[in-house]
Amino acid sequence: MQCIALVTGGMGGGLGEALCIKLAALGNRVVTTFSPSNMKAKDWLKSMRDQGYSFNAYPCDVANLNSCRECVGMIENDLGPVNVLVNNAGITRDMTFKKMTAEDWDLVIRTNLYSVFNMTKQVMDGMVERGWGRVINISSAVGQKGAYGQTNYSASKAGMHGFTKALALEVATKGVTVNTVSPGYIGTRMVKAIPQNILESKILPQIPLSRLGNPEEVAGLVAYLASDEAAFVHGANISINGGQHMF
Repeated sequence: MQCIALVTGGMGGGLGEALCIKLAALGNRVVTTFSPSNMKAKDWLKSMRDQGYSFNAYPCDVANLNSCRECVGMIENDLGPVNVLVNNAGITRDMTFKKMTAEDWDLVIRTNLYSVFNMTKQVMDGMVERGWGRVINISSAVGQKGAYGQTNYSASKAGMHGFTKALALEVATKGVTVNTVSPGYIGTRMVKAIPQNILESKILPQIPLSRLGNPEEVAGLVAYLASDEAAFVHGANISINGGQHMF
């Protein structure tokens, strides 16, 4: 049976796109979400089709419970039940705590953390009833170690793994695994846009491997966690950061 894998925030050429491609290459039917305000969704889908990937995409405000309910309802009506959920959608609003407004805090927490509840809530009961499912939460190394100017982002990413651990206990005997992946600096368009002098003087020296990670490396780890072979990996927070943060 072909698994339906839902990746939130899969568009845009970053980690989400690599996740979609890897999961599709392994035979999954891949679905992603996009912001209702995203005017380039059709262009992205066409670009993927030109590369041989027939993805499905649905509009969804992951910070809104009702929007997530409607989105998953459409997916299940059109394609069938979601077997794999990758909670990847996220944003940053970086600034020092002194300058951070309540709106800056709320937007990041709702998009990054509320979204994990909002989406998982829609698929978990079905996974438990069917006796098989995978939930994979994409966190960050800064959720483990913190980062200057990222109190909102760090809190949201740390909260994701707290969610993972508690839910993993609840579904441990149901054939459903729940895990967290915490990448470090990955070579996405956003990171590569950092000025080269900053990259070389500030970022790479923090990484013992002296390079950025590749999105495909993270996607390979997620694909493993989504497989039958990873059935004994449960409630884990797996770092993939080139040694930037070891614990």
